[in-house]
Amino acid sequence: MRVATWNINGLRARLDFVLHWLRSRRPDVVGFQELKIDEGQFPYSIFEEEGYSAVVQAQKAWNGVAILSRTVPRLRQSGLPGQEELGARLVEASIRELTFITVYCPNGKHVGHHDFSRKLSWFESLAMYLEGRHTPSEPLILCGDFNLCPAPIDSWNEEGMEGHIFHTDEERERFRRLTRWGLADLFRDTHPNEKRFSWWDYRAGAFHRNHGLRIDLLLATRPVSTRVEEVTIDRDFRKKKDGLIASDHAPGYADLDL
Repeated sequence: MRVATWNINGLRARLDFVLHWLRSRRPDVVGFQELKIDEGQFPYSIFEEEGYSAVVQAQKAWNGVAILSRTVPRLRQSGLPGQEELGARLVEASIRELTFITVYCPNGKHVGHHDFSRKLSWFESLAMYLEGRHTPSEPLILCGDFNLCPAPIDSWNEEGMEGHIFHTDEERERFRRLTRWGLADLFRDTHPNEKRFSWWDYRAGAFHRNHGLRIDLLLATRPVSTRVEEVTIDRDFRKKKDGLIASDHAPGYADLDL
């Protein structure tokens, strides 16, 4: 079973690129973030032609998350309870015995901005949501754009950016609450010493200089994490394909013995 996550940075702008990736990598389940369309614009029929059913939480021109699955998903939750004012950022579905959640965590802008405290509150609500509705003994995947580097190895410039947005102790402590609950970081567990990134700014040649951050994550409970065969950050799909412009995020996927 191949499960994936990808911040596509606008579905209307990226649809042909996404279809190219789906045909090439053939994931069984994928969580998308940053759709930037309302639900009426979501191309359900196009994805159905590719063999995928979808559940979506969308909002016009901003945010938005979706789950695509080859097995029809059953919607369990749309939106993070108590955090509705921060937009469409969570959708959860059951896919056979698997619980699959994808999230688009708030950016926070910078540590002095009001949105930074709202970001921390959002993460606290996410942890409470998991603790209140799920258990670490169930097969569960939480994936998405977390808008933080879990550890110094996940930044190209930890020394220069320590204490700045994505690199703060406050953000990392909220992330550790998720891992203490029972979620494993599948890429880091599989590649403990590898410095790889999932996001690169479009500006200043960041991608070609490999000035990136690993902020797009696949997390899973033990019933899933113990079945991992390989985890890949699909850097090749951060590049242009046939004249199509890529997202500033690379997809990530894990192959599971499920």
